[in-house]
Amino acid sequence: MNVAVIGASDKPERYSYQAVKLLQEKGHTVFPVHQRIKDIEGLPVFPSIKDVSESLDTVTLYVAADISTQLSNDILAKKPRRIIFNPGAENPELEQKAKEQGIMALNACTLVLLRTKQF
Repeated sequence: MNVAVIGASDKPERYSYQAVKLLQEKGHTVFPVHQRIKDIEGLPVFPSIKDVSESLDTVTLYVAADISTQLSNDILAKKPRRIIFNPGAENPELEQKAKEQGIMALNACTLVLLRTKQF
């Protein structure tokens, strides 16, 4: 499964870093997205979701609503199967737009979904 992690971090204590690593461990193809980070332990980081050329099954958000609102057109243009709004990344406006376009929107924790085999 192709997964974009928006708000990916190179700091091991951050949940977005842990999500990148756990997604890799579980066999998913991960596309970390962050404007300023170039790589996470050798994994290239994309400055924008627009720079990901692959189709995406899932976009998991680790950014506040004001940031995901700015990115919403780019996120929706990728037409992922679903968007996961992690705790603290909830965005009802983007969630509604996603649902209107037939994209599943989930308020959930990516780490919990992976660890409980619900991803």
